[in-house]
Amino acid sequence: MGRRGATRTLRVTRYREGGAERVRESLAVEEPLEIRVAWTVPGGERRSEQLTVTMRTPGDDFDLVAGFLFAEGVVSGRDELGELTYCRGDDTQEYNVVEARLRAGVGFDAPSHRRHFMTSSSCGVCGKASLDAVADTGCVVLPGGTVRVEPALLPDLPRRLRDRQEGFHRTGGLHAAGLFTPEGELVDLREDVGRHNAVDKVLGHEFLGPGLPATERVLVVSGRTSFEIIQKAVRAGVPVVVAVGAPSSLAVELARRFGQTLVGFARDGGFNVYAGAERLG
Repeated sequence: MGRRGATRTLRVTRYREGGAERVRESLAVEEPLEIRVAWTVPGGERRSEQLTVTMRTPGDDFDLVAGFLFAEGVVSGRDELGELTYCRGDDTQEYNVVEARLRAGVGFDAPSHRRHFMTSSSCGVCGKASLDAVADTGCVVLPGGTVRVEPALLPDLPRRLRDRQEGFHRTGGLHAAGLFTPEGELVDLREDVGRHNAVDKVLGHEFLGPGLPATERVLVVSGRTSFEIIQKAVRAGVPVVVAVGAPSSLAVELARRFGQTLVGFARDGGFNVYAGAERLG
């Protein structure tokens, strides 16, 4: 079975102006991706365990896994990650399981990471605990003065992102995350049904290729900004995040704590600055 694509076409009934017709329409594909981690324990034994499962749009899976592992502090540098590979054998899941094989000597505390994922997704975690936990993944306060962006450019960045969203134009159902230069040139773009996955994909590509931190980049996202998106951007060293939608209160607190510039509602010629206004102008 070949790799499944990011979109799928099927027939639907479209109602317009009192009439109906059968048409073909493209939909964004959503499938589970199991992320497994393999590592060597003292004594030389090789182990492999499931870390998490995420719902994503197939495509750029290795970028997604690399970005996710880096954002969560499983790996800190490209040299710690030996290989990314699909776990094949079951035809129905041939491209839905990815194993990240850590290099010999790189430790992995499976129980600790599983507890982290369970805790971070529970309703009982307070905002302060979430903010404090970010530093544990390797996040540091971003340096100031390294990047400046002209304010007049900001409202146009989401449009530039949208213009290059091929999957969105076909389906209307995909989020996007793009990395831009401070001058507004698009460097890289990834799409996914999940906003967080799109961010993991675009940052994971940097992690596997040019390398992180992305201290000379502006991250633009197609929706709102949540705590998780800001965490991923801070971890990757991105100094400026621009969104077409609103941030959450915890996203603003996180951006302010780590010295990041956070812009929301960048559209229709205007925007709001929630943190780090000193990088603008």
